[in-house]
Amino acid sequence: MLQSTRPQAAQKAANVAIVGATGAVGVELVGCLERRGFPVASLRLLASERSAGRRLGEHVVEAVSIDAFDGVDLAFFSAGASVSRTYAPVAAANGALVVDNSSAFRMDPAIPLVVPEVNGEALPAGPGIVANPNCVTAVSLMALGPLRALGAITRVIGATYQAASGAGAAAMEELTAATAAHLAGEPFTPKVLPHPYAFNLFSHNAAVDPDTGYNGEEEKVMAEHRKILGQPDLRISFTCIRVPVLRAHSMALTVEFDRPVSPEAAREILQAAPGVRVVDDRAENRFPMPLEASGEEDVLVGRIRSDLSDPEGRTLALFLSGDQLLRGAALNAVLIAERLWR
Repeated sequence: MLQSTRPQAAQKAANVAIVGATGAVGVELVGCLERRGFPVASLRLLASERSAGRRLGEHVVEAVSIDAFDGVDLAFFSAGASVSRTYAPVAAANGALVVDNSSAFRMDPAIPLVVPEVNGEALPAGPGIVANPNCVTAVSLMALGPLRALGAITRVIGATYQAASGAGAAAMEELTAATAAHLAGEPFTPKVLPHPYAFNLFSHNAAVDPDTGYNGEEEKVMAEHRKILGQPDLRISFTCIRVPVLRAHSMALTVEFDRPVSPEAAREILQAAPGVRVVDDRAENRFPMPLEASGEEDVLVGRIRSDLSDPEGRTLALFLSGDQLLRGAALNAVLIAERLWR
């Protein structure tokens, strides 16, 4: 299990706000703060007017507003880019540390985009806005980051198998309902996603660039890898696919280095990497599965092997699974807060 990166000395407690508290990631943020023992003096749960008044445990959800951030030390945002663009600067101007899980600020050169184990040095010294990466990026880099110890990464090719959780609680509910309808032989019309989801898979539903053929999810993932790794010219390509899995994204990665590398060395590095658990049992044909990654803080990595299509021996192939709601969102945000809150 991933250990907290916070100093062991006693910390002052923070007044915390979570924007988008009723969504799938918002709920995970509450649980993650509790499980990791983050020092919370007060917790303010914020959401849309429609959700105001709902109870989440002992807390009553409030409508997000300009005044909602008075006295807030730490604000987590997971309510979409438009909400973040409107309110995150307000929270930061009030002196709060803001960790934003939307796409609003990720590619802003003035705002750090951070996976703490990979580029924690990019975190600011004081209050301000820090961007949380796309869930695919966060999961992928838990493997790619440590592997830089083998040599410089020169090319990455990825194919994702993305769970319903990536589209939020409504998509998870739709997958469950569609599956039940299919098994009962009943018709079902999708409302959240554009295609039938039960026993089917399809290209990620982000808009497709008519010139490049890449969709918005793929474009985000590629740009974010380049920014976090500090390699603006990295050769990288992703194909993002929705699969009928409730929770936890999986992906196949092909990684090229500037020198020959061995699966044995890669396995040794990954076994020692924080936030990674190697699941690579060839004898039992047991490798990462989303079912086993769900609810786990660690990213599961396996199928670690040389790419036989590379005669120079500079390329590895691997497969990984990671909980999109935790490692890909809530946990990464809390790890950022742990590093910054003093």
